[in-house]
Amino acid sequence: MSKYPFNKEEELKDVGTYPQIPGIYGMPSFPSRKFNTPITPKENVLRMCRKEKPLWLPNIANDINIIQPLVMPDALARWKGGVDWFGIEWEYEPQTNAAMVKPGTRRLSDITEWENELVFPDLNEIDWQKDYDDNYKDVLSPNRATMFVIVNGLFERTADLTSFEDTFCYLLEEPEALHAFYDKLVDWHLELFKIAKDIYGADIITFHDDMGTQRSSFFSPDTFKEIMLPHYKKLNNEAHKMGLYVNFHSCGSVANQVENFCEAGFDFWEGQDACNDKSTLMEQYGDKLGQVSMFMPEPTLSDDELIEAIKEKLNTVGKTGRYITWFSDLNPNRKINGDELIYTLSREMYSK
Repeated sequence: MSKYPFNKEEELKDVGTYPQIPGIYGMPSFPSRKFNTPITPKENVLRMCRKEKPLWLPNIANDINIIQPLVMPDALARWKGGVDWFGIEWEYEPQTNAAMVKPGTRRLSDITEWENELVFPDLNEIDWQKDYDDNYKDVLSPNRATMFVIVNGLFERTADLTSFEDTFCYLLEEPEALHAFYDKLVDWHLELFKIAKDIYGADIITFHDDMGTQRSSFFSPDTFKEIMLPHYKKLNNEAHKMGLYVNFHSCGSVANQVENFCEAGFDFWEGQDACNDKSTLMEQYGDKLGQVSMFMPEPTLSDDELIEAIKEKLNTVGKTGRYITWFSDLNPNRKINGDELIYTLSREMYSK
């Protein structure tokens, strides 16, 4: 019998809401419901991070403080446009409410010139404590895990500084220059990780590096292993020493890279459901690599169809206890509460 048997009536009591937190990626944010949980949502998330069985399926909307401070130039440039941390100009695209590198922009003449042409930002120039005090201190619940979002990983940063075409050539022709650059870039990011931990109380870092199209990865697993793997191992090893867990956000059809993600030591992979067989990958690698993903059912689904969609999610990727969802229902006329249903059904499942 479970140490924490599910008491539906008690746990669904109205115990208030968590306050609104500044949104990430330019997305709107709202207050979120509290459940009367037998342990805190933070402890439940950390159980999963430690590869222990959670009491319910964590839902970012309810259980996690997810933040992306806009004092980071990358965060603002990737949303509204402007100049990022490394001097790259981004252009806002209103249809996607996001930005892309402005066409014709090139920050580095060549990757072999990075030491001569690139100035790494001084993270101490930002008043992180003031940003925390002004924007987060009063709204980050200590009962929820905190996830700190960082965009532009090793591959993405190289492509943004030069071009995608040249980056593919560098992966094959300039391994020495890339290794030197990535070693410096990882050290710089680890300084940022420490700020996320010490100032914002981060438990998890979401680290972006999109690596594929909807058909396949941009480069082979062997190339990842030769060029990227040593540096991502270092990133994760040092993060773990800080007491941080790392969620690797990598879009595209990158199933062929999942073994490398495991070897690199990532704790979670945040990938696209539409172009990866997430259920099969969870069965194969779930003991090593948890998964995080957006779960946004079609708003045209009937209430009964939504219930079935939630049950299917729980009975596939959710059944291992290694999945964190970010549920969002865009149908304002629902008679059922999807967040409540995810909590209830997963509590029942994990209590058995």
